[in-house]
Amino acid sequence: MTAPVLVIDQGTTSTRSIVFGPDLAPIAQAQREFPQHYPQPGWVEHDPEDIWFTALATARDALRQAGLQASDLAAIGIANQRETTLVWDRQTGAPIHNAIVWQDRRTADACDAFERAGHAELVAARTGLRLDPYFAATKIGWLLDHVPGARALAEQGRLAFGTVDTFLLWRLTGGKVHATDATNASRTLLCNIATAEWDDDMLHLFGVPRAMLPEIRDSAGLFGITEAALLGSPVAIRGIAGDQQAALVGQACFSPGMVKATYGTGAFVLLHVGAEPVRSTHGMLTTIALQHRGIRSYALEGSIFSAGTAVQWLRDGVGLVGDAAETGALAALADPAQRIYLVPAFTGLGAPHWNSRARASITGITRGTTRKELARAVLEAVGYQTRDLLGAMLDDAGMSSDIVLRVDGGMTASTWTMQFLADMVGVTVERPACLETTALGAAYLAGLDAGVYPEPEAFARQWAREASFVPNMPEAERADRYAGWQVAVAQALHQP
Repeated sequence: MTAPVLVIDQGTTSTRSIVFGPDLAPIAQAQREFPQHYPQPGWVEHDPEDIWFTALATARDALRQAGLQASDLAAIGIANQRETTLVWDRQTGAPIHNAIVWQDRRTADACDAFERAGHAELVAARTGLRLDPYFAATKIGWLLDHVPGARALAEQGRLAFGTVDTFLLWRLTGGKVHATDATNASRTLLCNIATAEWDDDMLHLFGVPRAMLPEIRDSAGLFGITEAALLGSPVAIRGIAGDQQAALVGQACFSPGMVKATYGTGAFVLLHVGAEPVRSTHGMLTTIALQHRGIRSYALEGSIFSAGTAVQWLRDGVGLVGDAAETGALAALADPAQRIYLVPAFTGLGAPHWNSRARASITGITRGTTRKELARAVLEAVGYQTRDLLGAMLDDAGMSSDIVLRVDGGMTASTWTMQFLADMVGVTVERPACLETTALGAAYLAGLDAGVYPEPEAFARQWAREASFVPNMPEAERADRYAGWQVAVAQALHQP
């Protein structure tokens, strides 16, 4: 019997570990949430020890639930929240500060200064990214400049930088391996995406010593062996990918023109564009989709900073729902004649606007507005923002709008939300049979390298949908609703 694969799927608000069987179906999983820290408005941090504890604990829990020992596994895969930045002491293994999360906006002024100095064009040409606090480089600079003595230690080679995958790999291997994969490296503002190597000009620009950086490797390959004491036996770590690229793999989007959208804490749309990077003129990002056996493929990406977080705000911030699952039912009961727009710029707006200072707003409220209409506005924002992104990236790539959108993530469980998404974007939306596509992608990469899973073409043939949503909103209504959204966004962007 083919041995199973364990995946650690480390996310923004929780960590999950899932065991996948020989047929790539999940057979056991465990999940643990961990605290979010907000030291100042616009700042978001995680305690690295919470990340590590939940990763190790859920891995052990999942193995126990599956009735397996670590020695039964073929491999381990890792998928991770991208851009979140950690720096630790190589000698002690201790982080020098909390992790600065991808949502954090504390380096907005630094990014503005780089922009005013005329560096945006070079940065985009080398990295495919924008000068935005979202990415790791300015976060590293902030840590080196604000933690006493950090810059000197970094220049001496004492400190190590990593995104979450690198930190977990370091801990799992007992500090023996300091590496990342090309998908994660491409989200740092420090990687030349044409070569998948650290770029000296970017290191100089952002003041990041090369000695801090991990080795960049393929997404599928032998990264290292876990310390035996952690899970009971040593296990090979054979697959790593940033969560959105892992989901692209899990959705079997291996061919140019295929597109997936993940709706979790944020929302991310990736369009596979092939073997050559496509430069965006509409505020999209160019990113490495996958590097396998030394061969890279690329994607255009649009990032929505707040998707599931808007539902969490509805539940935890203003107490209008007791459970996130209520929102779909409430939205279905809302008065469709009320055009309420929520622009969820809780931590600024991502693509295509890239405005770190925009703040959330609600427009169109009347005396007749109830929590039903507000719930609907929260869910509709997903559809509007996806339309913003998909239209822009198809134009960038010169591709037809005759596509199918494959979706995953927690919000896709809402049938109401998925139907509105199809109606607003105007394309068929496919929800897969396996919703754990991020973890599935990491499992596939690890199992592919271990020789227990098939080649990509065969894996793509196995992909199955659970439901399809076909647009049925009249074009005039779609255009009218979207025009109202554009007005609401313009108001959010021009708040004092």
